[in-house]
Amino acid sequence: MRVVRYWDPGSGKASLGVVQGNDVVALSGLFRNAEASFEALLAQAAAEGTSALDLIKRADLSQAARMPYASLDIPPDRSRAHLLQPVIAEEIWGAGVTYERSRHARQAESVVGDVYERVYDAARPELFFKATPSRSVGPNEAVGLRGDSHWTVPEPELALIIDHNLAIAGYTLGNDVSARDIEGENPLYLPQAKVFNACCSVGPSILLKEPGDEAAFSIGCRVERTGREIFRAETSTAAMHRSFTDLVEYLGRFNTLPAITILLTGAGVVPPDDFGLKAGDVIEIYSPGIGTLRNFTKLLSQR
Repeated sequence: MRVVRYWDPGSGKASLGVVQGNDVVALSGLFRNAEASFEALLAQAAAEGTSALDLIKRADLSQAARMPYASLDIPPDRSRAHLLQPVIAEEIWGAGVTYERSRHARQAESVVGDVYERVYDAARPELFFKATPSRSVGPNEAVGLRGDSHWTVPEPELALIIDHNLAIAGYTLGNDVSARDIEGENPLYLPQAKVFNACCSVGPSILLKEPGDEAAFSIGCRVERTGREIFRAETSTAAMHRSFTDLVEYLGRFNTLPAITILLTGAGVVPPDDFGLKAGDVIEIYSPGIGTLRNFTKLLSQR
């Protein structure tokens, strides 16, 4: 079951909806005295002693407003309903070198490549702070390119939605936009390679976690420039060297998390060394069951 958050021009507020076929059905009737948000959905489910999944399943949505999903998947316009980031997380974190392909790419770009070999095989994963709400964007918005980088790439990743109890509530997609030349110059420059304005996009929906074991997700990425596809590749989280549970457990060690945290689980799709994003490129990250996260790029100004 997929949940989306969207702008409702009628109410002038963000709303929550559930995807049913090609439509989105409004969940506004579920929320009594709270703003419609994924955090409120989790809180209400907890108060009623159930899960968000079961709360939606037992809701009577027969009279709820319904709209085509495609009509929401448009650039932001406050006069029209459109998709927003499915959840606003106070903190977005990232995990690095979780795929074999990522290990080789980091080793090749870095002047001290052995550090990536060591972390790939180590018990402790690489975890880093990625973004705050002000540095992240939703579907159909612009992601940023640093003006002091000449080699910036998209990093398509499965993102875990984690509650304050370290439970995985759902899954979405994230673009961990990264300046590879800055990180490659020196691993200590990682925060500058990762954290800047519009450095991360999240969406388009949240796939609620079903009870049971971890699922494997296929993830693809394509980049279009002036109407022509210039890059496409796919991977699967089945190729990850680490489990979701392991990454979440390390993130929560001696680190109290807020009500909602997003953890990007690493990139298994890495563009070739001669590929770099340019302003105006369109990036699509897609996974069956979650949807397609679409963004375009813009060159950031100093201020």
